[in-house]
Amino acid sequence: MARGGQGLARVAVVVRAGAAPLWWTGVVAAGVGVLPEGITGRRIGVLAGAALFILAAAVVAYARRGRYAALVGSAARAGKHDVLQDRAVTVRNWRRGHRWLLLLAFAAALGSSFVVPAAGGMLLAGAGVGLWLKAGWLGRGERGDEALHWVRVDWLGPRAGTPAGKPVQAYRATGVEAGDAAPGGARRR
Repeated sequence: MARGGQGLARVAVVVRAGAAPLWWTGVVAAGVGVLPEGITGRRIGVLAGAALFILAAAVVAYARRGRYAALVGSAARAGKHDVLQDRAVTVRNWRRGHRWLLLLAFAAALGSSFVVPAAGGMLLAGAGVGLWLKAGWLGRGERGDEALHWVRVDWLGPRAGTPAGKPVQAYRATGVEAGDAAPGGARRR
């Protein structure tokens, strides 16, 4: 980066990047997973899947909220030489970095359908909904603070996993008009 600036990615966009792939792979796996009878039967599988959907959505939506809040509370102002990453680039990088994990999760959800029909797919879909809920929560915080929160790109390696992982030490903040994503990580209208 020029003159000591750093590449920054939106926190809410990184959180939201996994929501759509998890949702759609979960929906497809649940739909295909209803076809085999399984060991437990379809009715028990779908009921167990519904419970797993709700549980996964709640756990993912509320996990690490304290860490996110602490990082947001201590966010420093972004420098003028920092480079803000586009929303599309952030989403593409996250999906490329996690494509094998998504493929393995999809395969595991399909494989589990022979034991408990549709439950694995509904679990994946619930995780996707939880990420959407977490991104919405972050967006409400950004609107309330009137600041967008950014994380250094080099801290978002494959081991960090989330923008609140161990390597992440602090966030940066900009005004609400910076970047090409609205508060919460959605496309700007």
